Amino acid sequence: MSSVGEWVITGPRVGESMGSVLTLADAGLAGKRVLLRVDVNCPLDPETGNFLDDSRMRGVLPTLRRLASSRVIILSHQSRPGRIDFTNTYAHSDLLSRILGRPITFVPDVCGDIAQDAIRNMHAGDMLFLNNVRGHEDEIGMKYADFDELHESEIVQNLAPLVDVYVCDAFAASHRNSPSLSGFGKALPCFAGELMAKEVNALKMATESPPKPYTAILGGVKCDDTLEIALNLSQRADTLAFVGAVGNLMLWADGNDIGETNEAFLRKELGSAFDSTWEMANSLLSDHRERLLLPVDLAAEVDGNRVDLSVEELPPQGPLFDIGLYTCMKIREHIVDAGCVLWNGPAGLFEKDDFAFGTIEILNQCCESNGFVIIGGGHTSALVNNRKVVDLVGHNSTGGGACLNMLAGRRMPVIEALEASAELFRDRLEELDLA
Repeated sequence: MSSVGEWVITGPRVGESMGSVLTLADAGLAGKRVLLRVDVNCPLDPETGNFLDDSRMRGVLPTLRRLASSRVIILSHQSRPGRIDFTNTYAHSDLLSRILGRPITFVPDVCGDIAQDAIRNMHAGDMLFLNNVRGHEDEIGMKYADFDELHESEIVQNLAPLVDVYVCDAFAASHRNSPSLSGFGKALPCFAGELMAKEVNALKMATESPPKPYTAILGGVKCDDTLEIALNLSQRADTLAFVGAVGNLMLWADGNDIGETNEAFLRKELGSAFDSTWEMANSLLSDHRERLLLPVDLAAEVDGNRVDLSVEELPPQGPLFDIGLYTCMKIREHIVDAGCVLWNGPAGLFEKDDFAFGTIEILNQCCESNGFVIIGGGHTSALVNNRKVVDLVGHNSTGGGACLNMLAGRRMPVIEALEASAELFRDRLEELDLA
């Protein structure tokens, strides 16, 4: 089996062993029946039902190519019952087949007789795509179940006896708990797919062992999640730079008058989480001030125009929608010499042309950095994709909420299940003809 390698400045190597979790580098799966859980939950056009973005499909291609000589049974979800974009996964199967360039057969069943018969009749190199797993009541109804209860679910009990191994490449759903995601740990040898290994390795670098100096740029409007990330990184990061709404909140907590409009926005956005978020902001200011970089200038929208002002000129006459030039220059000083940069969350309302400056400037700085750059999920990840600069950063996360949860140090049930399976099966791979 492969061993954990040393981190290098070019970043984690795809497929390399993750130590406590088995990866595809640890197994020989030619001809084996592989149950592959992916997350190809895609945004759909509400009128036509067409896919608006296929990046999650493309994200699992390395794993599918690596499993080309196996018998692969793909399982995924699309939205959830009751929503307009809750559909079967026939179109997913068809599009993935065209992107991959090989046949993938859609099976209109999750784990019943139709699915079981199709799995039994597979040949080496065949690929099946089962129906939307959230069409099965256990997938939605068991999110609070423990691993023993998930093991007894119909999905696990029906599918596990028919396959040799389980592979999870659904990083974007790895903060969820359900039979198809975290229920196979006791039943089968479970492996992280290529995307899962790449995501976890990169985000573990950001939270545990980043090359130094380490700069984290944290923005967006999810102030509660973002400040939880900041607290989790406060012992690792040399610099914590705050931009966007969270930057405004930090300025407010530091005694600056950001104006009633901006205060009201933050209170409404945070709702019942305002008090706990305010407490986190004050904790960062009191315990880690030497690591913090707050905005020194900002841009407000006044009468439809961008108005730049320094922090000393606060309060503004309108909503704060961007950081200013001097803040960008200060952030640049920390990005240029960084060994590792994490960026999660835009610097403002970049969808408006007048207020895109800060976000685009940070993106440009990240692309020019010689350090290993990790882009968090959500808006910043989409921006990297839209501007076609993925190749200029070290890692662009596919995992929105999963990325936030991992960076914040929260529980990740899918990773826990993979770790539990590795403990059970690591020493039996040769015996099971999987080494």
